[in-house]
Amino acid sequence: MGISRERVGVIISEYLDMRTVSAKWIPKCLNADQKRTRVQMSQESLQKFQNPGEFLRSLVTEDETGLHHYDPETKQQSTEWRHSGSPRPKKFRSQRSAGKVLASVFWDKDGVILIKYLKTGETINAGVYSNYLIELKEVLKKKRRGKLSSGVQFLQDNAPSHKAHQTMQLLVDLGFTCVPHPPYSPDLAPSDYHLFPHLKKHLKGTHFPSDEALIAEVEGWFAQQDKTFYLQGLEMLQHRCEKCIELRGEYVE
Repeated sequence: MGISRERVGVIISEYLDMRTVSAKWIPKCLNADQKRTRVQMSQESLQKFQNPGEFLRSLVTEDETGLHHYDPETKQQSTEWRHSGSPRPKKFRSQRSAGKVLASVFWDKDGVILIKYLKTGETINAGVYSNYLIELKEVLKKKRRGKLSSGVQFLQDNAPSHKAHQTMQLLVDLGFTCVPHPPYSPDLAPSDYHLFPHLKKHLKGTHFPSDEALIAEVEGWFAQQDKTFYLQGLEMLQHRCEKCIELRGEYVE
């Protein structure tokens, strides 16, 4: 073209306003029907926010997550201040430990209500999850007086153990009302977009010698968070539902 490489760079970046961007990871390539379902269920959830104070007082949410004995810190977390002439620090690449604990966390605007840890060799199925729900109701009577009588709005994802007929019937028997949640939508699950990311960021880079040490750290971290932290996570759901509708069902960042 008869112009320098530098001139091409200036034209692309300054005149055409183009940038190199990396792809973002998304949970699933959604089809048209799945996007419509996300929009529809987001609209149903927004109807519950017509009286946000009442809805947030009644809302209880649950999700599971795997917690590793060691999860390496990110490159950003390992940055440190150095003099401009100092050599760049080196860090050996490491992997998550095989040892981990699967935690089922039930929480609301006031904090964690119940945590259940899966025993070694067990898997989450409808029977195990149903037992958790029965225990949850008993704990609510002690920790959240009046919540059961005013009605519990229960938000869970679409894991097989959650949507099994046994589980859904039990939720009806317990008097819980299910909040609509579309499939493949961690971006609309408060545990996935708020609670667990903050917890795992805190745990990264620390070695735990046993399940007991890891569990103690997890529960200590939950106890240290004030009520505004939990309330903020649930309040964000309204904005995310609005954004999902605006994006016509695409994932919300």
